[in-house]
Amino acid sequence: MRVFKNQHAVKLCLTLAASAALLITSCKKNDVGNLADAAGDSAKTEALSGRQFTLVADAYGHLSVDNKNGYYKPGDVINLKGTFKAVYFYNLKGTSASPIIIKNPSGAVTTIGNPAWGSGAYAEALRFENCQYIKLGGETSKTQFKITGSTQSARQAYFDLILADHTDNFEVKNITITNGGTGIWAKTDPLANDPSTWHPNSYMNNLSIHDVEVTGNQNEAFYIGHTATYLDLNTNLSFYGDPSQFVAGHKYVQPIKWKNVKIYNNLVHDGGGDGIQTAAIDGLEVYKNEVRNWATNQNPSHNGGILIGGRTTNTNVHDNYVHDGWGELLQFYGSGYGSAQHVIYNNLFRDNKGAHDGISLRGIDNAQIVISNNTVLRTGGNSIRINGYDGRMVLPQTINDNALIQPRVAGGVVESRAYIYTEGGGTYKEGTGALANKKIATVTAALIDITNYCLPKAGSPLGVTGYRK
Repeated sequence: MRVFKNQHAVKLCLTLAASAALLITSCKKNDVGNLADAAGDSAKTEALSGRQFTLVADAYGHLSVDNKNGYYKPGDVINLKGTFKAVYFYNLKGTSASPIIIKNPSGAVTTIGNPAWGSGAYAEALRFENCQYIKLGGETSKTQFKITGSTQSARQAYFDLILADHTDNFEVKNITITNGGTGIWAKTDPLANDPSTWHPNSYMNNLSIHDVEVTGNQNEAFYIGHTATYLDLNTNLSFYGDPSQFVAGHKYVQPIKWKNVKIYNNLVHDGGGDGIQTAAIDGLEVYKNEVRNWATNQNPSHNGGILIGGRTTNTNVHDNYVHDGWGELLQFYGSGYGSAQHVIYNNLFRDNKGAHDGISLRGIDNAQIVISNNTVLRTGGNSIRINGYDGRMVLPQTINDNALIQPRVAGGVVESRAYIYTEGGGTYKEGTGALANKKIATVTAALIDITNYCLPKAGSPLGVTGYRK
C-alpha cells in the first residue's frame, strides 16, 4: 500500500467566532434521545455530559476543525449535522475519563463523503490528525452515521476514514462505509524530521472498531497498522528485506506500532482487496466479525479475508465467520518476538474461490500459533498451510480439535497433506484423543448443516470438534 497524504488547499480553523456557515449550539444538559436501533446493533446510547456543539458544512460541503487553541474540551460532544463532502479534525484532545464524542444529531442521519470525487484535493471523507481520546460514530446505530466514498475510476486513491499522525485512544462504532478506495486506514507514517514517528520511540495506544459495515471499497476494507517493515527516509519507500540489504548512506526506520487493538462485530463484504488487514500491533483481538466476498479484484497480493500481518505480536482471532471470497480465508504473517502468543480459535472458514488455501501461516521470529476448534471446509487448496521459509517459523504449530472438511475443491488429490500442508521447514503437532482433528473428504460425509453455520447434525462424525456459534 502506498504512503498517501493529501495536501489540502485550505484549513478552516473553527473558533468561537465561527463563520456564518457554521452553526454552533452549546448546552449543559444531556439532549441525547433514545432512538430505536434500526440495524440491530448492540451498542447503546452514550451517557453524555458537558457542552454540546452542532457543526455543519460550509458552502462547498467541507468542514475543517483545528483545535490547536484548545477550544473544544474533554467531555464535549460534537454533532455533525447534515451532509458533508469532507470533514477534517486536527488536535482534538479528550481524556480517558472524558473523551470527545463525535456523532450524528439525535434523530438525524449524518452523511460524509464525495461519490463524485475523481482527483485532486479532499481525497478523504473523514480525517483525523493528532487526535486523542475520541469516540466516533452513530448514536445508537450504523444507519445514523454514513460515509460514502468515491465511485469514480480514480476511487482507488480515495480514503473513507483516516486516523493519522499519532491519532490514538480512539473508538470507531456504528458507521456504514460504502465505496471509495480504502475503508478505514489507521497508522502513522515515519517522518524524517520527527523521531517520535520512529519505532520504538512512541506507540499508538488503544483502538476499538466495532459495529461497522464496510462494503464496495476498491482496496482494503480495514487497513490497521503500518505494513512496511522499514521505511527508507531518503526515498520515502517501504523496504521489506533484510537490513544487510540497506542502501549505503540511506536512513531506515521502522514505523511505530499500535498497542491494544480490538476489531469486533463488524460486517465486511463485496470489497476489492483484503477484508480486515492488520500489521504492526502489540496486542490484537479480532473477533465476531463476518467477512464475505472480498478480493473481487482477484489480485494475489491483496486477497486475505482476515490478515494478521507483519510485526504483530500477541494476537487472538476467534469467533469470526469468513466465507465465499476470492483468496485465502486467513493469512498469518505475525511475529514470535519476545515469546509472543498467537491464537486462532473457534472460527468458521469456508468456501473460497480459486485454488487458495484456507488458513495460511507464514510468520517470522519462530512465531507459534495454537489453532483449535475451527471449521475449515471447501477450500480451493489445502485446509491449513504452514510455511517455515528461511527458517523463520520452524517450531511446531499446535493444531487441535479442528474440523477440516473437503479441501482442494479446485483440483488435486485429497490426500493427508491436503488437510495440513507443510513447506519450507514448517512443522506442527496435532492433538490426540478428545483433541484430535477430524479430517473428512466431503461435506456429505461430515453430516453438517451447511445452511446453519456448518454445525454438525445428529450422528455427525465431528462430535464436538470444530466451530460452534
